[in-house]
Amino acid sequence: MLVALLRSRLAALLLLAAIMALFPLIAPSAFYLRVAALVWIFALAALGLTILMGYAGQVSLGHAGFLGLGAYGVAIGPAHLGLPPLLSLVLAAALAGLIAYLVGRPILRLKGYYLAIATLGFGMILALVFNSESAVTGGPDGMAVARMTVLGWRITGALNWYWVSAGALLVGAWLALNLQASPSGRALRALHDSEVAAAGVGVNVAAKKLSAFVIGAVYAAFAGGLLASLNGLITPEASSFMQSIELVAMVIIGGLGSVFGAVVGAAFLVVLPQALTAFQEYEQAVLGLLIMVFMIFLPDGIVPTIRRWLLERLS
Repeated sequence: MLVALLRSRLAALLLLAAIMALFPLIAPSAFYLRVAALVWIFALAALGLTILMGYAGQVSLGHAGFLGLGAYGVAIGPAHLGLPPLLSLVLAAALAGLIAYLVGRPILRLKGYYLAIATLGFGMILALVFNSESAVTGGPDGMAVARMTVLGWRITGALNWYWVSAGALLVGAWLALNLQASPSGRALRALHDSEVAAAGVGVNVAAKKLSAFVIGAVYAAFAGGLLASLNGLITPEASSFMQSIELVAMVIIGGLGSVFGAVVGAAFLVVLPQALTAFQEYEQAVLGLLIMVFMIFLPDGIVPTIRRWLLERLS
């Protein structure tokens, strides 16, 4: 019974929902709810990268560019176009998907390091645009973001944002888990193992890689829009190279290809820096050391390693 639960997609989703439901009951203050909301938002962005890297086996070092597109879309829509924030979020996600489709067609022909460098260049271009177009984006200082409203309800306060971000992550996780079990998901995993073998059994390699890239971009854009709305401010830092690296680290630390691993990896890299503030100027060094330790002793990621250990003990 326990072995079946460990392998069940529904069990992972229910566990995540239970954690979300229980946390507000034990959170000491609104600060912890806000940090948890950030975990859910970054986990949503990491889920998109999980689909691209973990399912399809394609590396992206510019994923934060799509995060920035969603964030700036939510800011620019109300400020310059007079659009409602929610509509701006939907349009920004659609724009991110369209750009990913147009950019992905040429760059996904590349492989390995060449693909990684191409996506890095794309992310750097977006970051440069956000930083230099001061009249539209506010430049290096960023710009204010209008408060999100849904059917007349203005989302304010840490608790409300906690539930909004938690709900968005649950929907994203449910979609990712269903994709994983679908024929398309199996085709993506075949790409991860061998593009040549996948093509040999009839998988349209180019189309599947492109679809994973577009899905990942939409996930990141939605997460970026939620992040900007939560903070009430967006700066070019959201689309920086270091932000892209952090998203990749979340996916790898949690477990490449694991939906629940994306959540654990996001929690690791969002919560741990808060806990390491006591180290002051050594905070980044300690964080880097801990990441190295995890990669050495848990090379497959936290969630796959724990799941495998439990299955071995129970079988």
